[in-house]
Amino acid sequence: MAKSLIGNHVRKLRFNHDEMTQQQLADRVGITRQTVVAIEKGNYSPSLELAFRIARVFGTSLEEVFYMEDEQ
Repeated sequence: MAKSLIGNHVRKLRFNHDEMTQQQLADRVGITRQTVVAIEKGNYSPSLELAFRIARVFGTSLEEVFYMEDEQ
């Protein structure tokens, strides 16, 4: 499976929010810890709804959590 062209700052944001664990984030947005792992690694692009829920947890915009990587 190819990596997504959607990058993210989820890991950094978790660290900057009282070192939130993957499980804590998962519980707050209603997904599994394994899904958080896959998102952070770029192996899974969340739905738009889930992306908004993640951004809301961090009190930030979608663009500050997710970004498009340049194709090369």
